[in-house]
Amino acid sequence: MVKPKSDIEIARKAKMKPISKILAKIKVPDKSSAFSPMGRHIAKINFDFIEKLQKKKDGKLILVTAITPTPAGEGKTTTSVGLSDGLNKIGKKSIVCLREPSLGPSFGMKGGAAGGGYAQVVPMEQINLHFTGDFHAITSAHNLLSAMIDNHIYWGNQLNIDENRIVWKRVMDMNDRALRFIEINTDGVAKDFKRIDGFDITVASEVMAIFCLSNDLKDLEKRIGKITFAYDKQGNPLYAKDLKAHGPMTVLLKEAIRPNVTQSLENNPAIIHGGPFANIAHGCNSVIATKTALKLSDYVVTEAGFGADLGAEKFLNIKCRKAGIKPNCVVIVATIRALKMHGGIEKEDLEREDVNALKKGLVNLERHIDNIKKFGLEPVVAINHFALDTKKEVDTVLNFCKKNEVEVSECKHWAKGGNGIKDLAKKVVKICKKNSNFNFLYEEKLSLIEKIELITKQIYKASKVTISDKAKNQLKIFENDGHSHLPVCIAKTQYSFSTDPKLKGAPSNHEIPIREVRLSSGAEFVVVVCGSIMTMPGLPKVPAADNIKLNKKGQIEGLF
Repeated sequence: MVKPKSDIEIARKAKMKPISKILAKIKVPDKSSAFSPMGRHIAKINFDFIEKLQKKKDGKLILVTAITPTPAGEGKTTTSVGLSDGLNKIGKKSIVCLREPSLGPSFGMKGGAAGGGYAQVVPMEQINLHFTGDFHAITSAHNLLSAMIDNHIYWGNQLNIDENRIVWKRVMDMNDRALRFIEINTDGVAKDFKRIDGFDITVASEVMAIFCLSNDLKDLEKRIGKITFAYDKQGNPLYAKDLKAHGPMTVLLKEAIRPNVTQSLENNPAIIHGGPFANIAHGCNSVIATKTALKLSDYVVTEAGFGADLGAEKFLNIKCRKAGIKPNCVVIVATIRALKMHGGIEKEDLEREDVNALKKGLVNLERHIDNIKKFGLEPVVAINHFALDTKKEVDTVLNFCKKNEVEVSECKHWAKGGNGIKDLAKKVVKICKKNSNFNFLYEEKLSLIEKIELITKQIYKASKVTISDKAKNQLKIFENDGHSHLPVCIAKTQYSFSTDPKLKGAPSNHEIPIREVRLSSGAEFVVVVCGSIMTMPGLPKVPAADNIKLNKKGQIEGLF
């Protein structure tokens, strides 16, 4: 049996076209006012050109989400890229909009996020590593505020900052559990201002969330100014604008905020921009990227992080609400392998046929289908094909979807690119022709606790929500400070509808404990931290970094 080529081997042999030719396909002219090349195969679209697009009609928006993630893999990004290629194959003008990968997962357990097989965006190495430096800019802007906070305290603390109520940590784009809690100012000239601090991963930064929810530079600066970084000794909130930090922070983001354009293996345009954590934030690419793509194409394929419970719920209740957009179709990606894991099969046993386990695992897919329908949207199921899937197993999922009156398509884009997913593309176009009955799950006027209970009970099927006294007090403070209208962002494990990552399938009547809540006043949502979720991950026992190296030709190996 011939060993299949790795993702990086396939990507390395891609016949990429100059970025000007990719942009020409979506009528972005080869002018300096329209885009700025970042090398031969990457460009940033300029705001002067974006502003000229505003009177154009929007294309159709397709959200790609998935069942609850498992170690077996689901292939959401691969399906997003493949679907966009498939739409182009059937004669439609399509752009895929993705998040930028974080170095943490790239060197950790998950690997990169540029798709896979013959459904990838390229140049794969650059996209998965430093790309255009956007994450560096976001990290720098975040840490500038951190530096200005401690500098202000050192020089007399005119704002009367309560050192015990600073809520702004530092960030870096790497998994490093040793930095979750640190002591700073322990020696030297600042030793009189010793305090506890810590690091989050860059994708968990509120600056990242703001970056991805802003409409333009002016909106970006306004939102940054509204960041709550601490409270004074009388309990009043202090904002970034009080430190005059919003100006220089915006300067650091001036170039990064422009959307990045690359291409798929089939030379179709891909806009890759921003990348907030799907646990602690809303887990979607930037609003600017999505809105720009909607003006430039007939169909925009975008994705939301993790499963539909964490990703799609936030995309719909937060991003769509803030951006004034709505999807015309939702694709739920599932694999036979992952569904069997939800039915109780261990990863090492997935290669053997097991229809019974598959049937048990289908409750997970069913829950996600029901949840998407709660938003008034029509889902279509994409079965991401693996070589060892048997006909009986595939037929089981097809019959399940038919019984539940949901469109379904077996997709072979990993092996065949756009040609392997044309059936799904046609079904998506059919659904997009219908009128969308999209509605939000909750209204802004509800209290924060009411929003939390509604999501946990309707989406996660919890029977009880327990909120710590600390969290209750925080919610009262947020509401008293005028933030009761904000949407809520549930931060919990991605591996289960419950807060127990080992509880697969579709658990119901469980308890969701809320440990703390965090205000993202600039991004305009409240983060609800459930269970033991971490905002600074650690590396696994055997990280991907162990196998990443340069070969004798100077080429990167081990990146996936």
